[in-house]
Amino acid sequence: MSRTTDILVTALAPAVWGSTYLVTTEALPAGYPITLAALRALPAGLLLLALTRSLPPRAWLGRVFLLGSLNFTVFWSLLFVAAYRLPGGVAATLGSLQAMLVILMARGWLGTPIRAGAVVAAATGVLGVALLLLGPEAALDPVGVAAGLGGAASMAAGTVLSRKWQPSVSPLSFTGWQLTAGGLILLPLALIFEPSMPALSGLNLAGLIWLSLIGAAATYAIWFRGVARLEPGAVSMLGMLSPVTAVILGWFWLGQGLSFPQIGGAAVVLLSVWAGQRANRPRTSAPLRRAVVIRANAA
Repeated sequence: MSRTTDILVTALAPAVWGSTYLVTTEALPAGYPITLAALRALPAGLLLLALTRSLPPRAWLGRVFLLGSLNFTVFWSLLFVAAYRLPGGVAATLGSLQAMLVILMARGWLGTPIRAGAVVAAATGVLGVALLLLGPEAALDPVGVAAGLGGAASMAAGTVLSRKWQPSVSPLSFTGWQLTAGGLILLPLALIFEPSMPALSGLNLAGLIWLSLIGAAATYAIWFRGVARLEPGAVSMLGMLSPVTAVILGWFWLGQGLSFPQIGGAAVVLLSVWAGQRANRPRTSAPLRRAVVIRANAA
């Protein structure tokens, strides 16, 4: 596949993740964040393990549990804490800092050069998310801010390390390993820190099925496929599509208002995502360019 196709396919994952807020608030019981995260991760992971019939080798267990912790256990837990203690716009704006953190972490762990255009695109994306979601009621709770920053750092680290550690298995298998590991860590935490959930309704079950099968198993397989094929900075910029989708769904499904600043913010986000893909694309070395020109002239 071409790089453009890989970008478009990978973009499907964060676009679908934008539905998480709608499904969580409209279809799931409130007050059980860790339990719901466990029910989202573990069934999806076990299903992928059953489908792929692939278990991580013993030498990979440490890496798999670390990645599962970063991408799911820590990230989802802190995401819920930030959502409970901060207005949604503040939490999402802090989460959008992930793209900037990926640029810095990729430099340290992968040796990826820091490009000015990529930094500008990431900063512009944060501004666009702020325009899209921040309102006059925005407040800064210290615990919530720490959770929002911690969640962004956790997902950024998980993205970069998922690129650094690439097992010779399919994205479905790699996703199944991480989801199962993350779910196994979340399950005892839910049993210790949260009360038992009430009986689930049909709507609750439908919401969990969506978040687990589509919002976890399918989309994270797409995401990790993109992580393996694209530059970390380019992949992380696609994550800014989630708040755009969330706002569009809120307007279409819940009848929430959409102001001109929000429309402008959405346009800024989309422009920054496009600019981020161009800024992070691999550059052909000078000797390779000369070889291409020589071959073209010979032809």
